[in-house]
Amino acid sequence: MKMFTVSGSPHIHGENSTKKIMYGVVIALVPAMLVSIYFFGINALRVLVLAAASSVFFEWLIQKYLMKERVTVSDGSALVTGILLAFNVPSNLPSWMVIIGALVAIGMAKMSFGGLGKNIFNPALVARVFLLISFPVAMTSWPKPTPLTKGIADVITGPTPLGIVKEGLKAGKTMSELRPELPTYMQDFIGNMGGSMGEVSAIALILGGLYMLWKKIITWHIPVAMLTTVAVFSGILWGFNPEKYADPVFQLLTGGMLLGAIFMATDMVTSPMTHGGQLLFGFGVGLLTILIRLWGAYPEGVSFAILLMNSVVPLINRGFKPRRFGDNPGVKIKA
Repeated sequence: MKMFTVSGSPHIHGENSTKKIMYGVVIALVPAMLVSIYFFGINALRVLVLAAASSVFFEWLIQKYLMKERVTVSDGSALVTGILLAFNVPSNLPSWMVIIGALVAIGMAKMSFGGLGKNIFNPALVARVFLLISFPVAMTSWPKPTPLTKGIADVITGPTPLGIVKEGLKAGKTMSELRPELPTYMQDFIGNMGGSMGEVSAIALILGGLYMLWKKIITWHIPVAMLTTVAVFSGILWGFNPEKYADPVFQLLTGGMLLGAIFMATDMVTSPMTHGGQLLFGFGVGLLTILIRLWGAYPEGVSFAILLMNSVVPLINRGFKPRRFGDNPGVKIKA
């Protein structure tokens, strides 16, 4: 009797390999890396190197000594997880917290499910939420950007644009009163604002997204569905009451919106397989993000929204399962 080993999907062979895809993602992340280092200096480089190195080390350690299987850290997946983890935390996060985050991402969110292709939730986002819940003060102390051209400056923290709006509206201010406290749209677009180190530059993230679309690493379905949903729902609310709700451009350019839409929600392991399922997934992430941002306890909702939708991906895949080859529901076979 012959034994067949069934591995995780997908099973169709193509030109791309896991290694090629992962290092393609790393290349796409380079613009945002450079911008984060430019605005947040040596601390950003420290967090990037430490998160990436720790993620690779923990995957090697777990595969070699705990799971006792072939070590696959050269495929680049642990490196991508580490970089995305760094992108989701403040640049002044203590080194030991970065290492804990890498351990949670690799050990808890990835390897405990069996490794690449088997994890249910996005590992970097699991680590971000873990750190946010465990160390809320450190994870919400946002350094203000200080371009390298201005020399080394003292680390001064301040609220993110989303935090300014959240707290200001809670205090009874209107959007017109809050606007002078917020960065301009051009600053949002370039990256001159407070926040997690990888989410601050819209142009850098968009360039990375275009590169991945060109290389066919991702498709347009999830980012477009997510961003369109955010724009439509925030636009409706803003149209009804522009003094109470921020406009769609603000919602799209601030926080982790573009980072989540382009790099996190499109994770091929934790997102639906079919295009129809991806559109529904993107819609769900966008809707949940707006609901959390406007009425939740946190000013940001992208991470929670993606993780919540990760949990229903098996149901989405079941509902959007493509018809089997040769299956014709219109033909009845008589017994």
